[in-house]
Amino acid sequence: MTHVEICVETPQGIAAANAAGADRIELCASLGVGGLTPSAGLMRCATRGHIPALAMIRPRAGSFIFDGDEAAVMIDDIDAARAAGLKGVVLGAITPDGVLDRDLLLRLSDHCAGMERTLHRVFDLVRDPAEALEFAIEAGFTRILTSGQRPTALQGQACLARLNAQAAGRIVILAGSGVNAGNAEALIQATGVSEVHASCRRSVQPLADDAGFGFGPLPGLTDPDAIRALVAAARRAGAGGSC
Repeated sequence: MTHVEICVETPQGIAAANAAGADRIELCASLGVGGLTPSAGLMRCATRGHIPALAMIRPRAGSFIFDGDEAAVMIDDIDAARAAGLKGVVLGAITPDGVLDRDLLLRLSDHCAGMERTLHRVFDLVRDPAEALEFAIEAGFTRILTSGQRPTALQGQACLARLNAQAAGRIVILAGSGVNAGNAEALIQATGVSEVHASCRRSVQPLADDAGFGFGPLPGLTDPDAIRALVAAARRAGAGGSC
């Protein structure tokens, strides 16, 4: 069976993912910048649902090159995720040379003992994805979230297929970016991946603007109908074809 992970940033998103049949939540703040570490309160909210949730551990927007102070924040945030009762965390770090930051990721991964670990889409920035995959296995990661080193998973499906073949069941390849009910079935069949990742969000029209104070737009609403359709498509693909 192909599993569906939904990334959410609000209590409404947590409720929608639980109600619509998703298999797992990636819990974030600020999806508009690719996801940051969620608050302790949102972490606790996610544990009240019946599906597992993994917290994004990313202390700021921008590059995935982190210094010692940021690493210390990430360790504290992992502790917060564990204290909240979450299933696991989502991590990633890279060096200026375009390789995974092995020292930091091993340190963080060791601190996550007993929790699931997803290597996030920093993977799509590395120079040698085959080498990075082997390191992820060595470091104890559960899965790799990737679009096959292209902006969308559909564009990267040839790379996704190669990565899935290389993984050979030793680590899960989680295909994400641009995945929806309309393309998931073909993507899964073309690549052989057993998990897909999507946001299934729709935009929200604000009742009024912020009068120039810079508070920003409302986050998108997680659409339970879009999740149900994606889950159905993934299940069809996992069963070997269309009904």
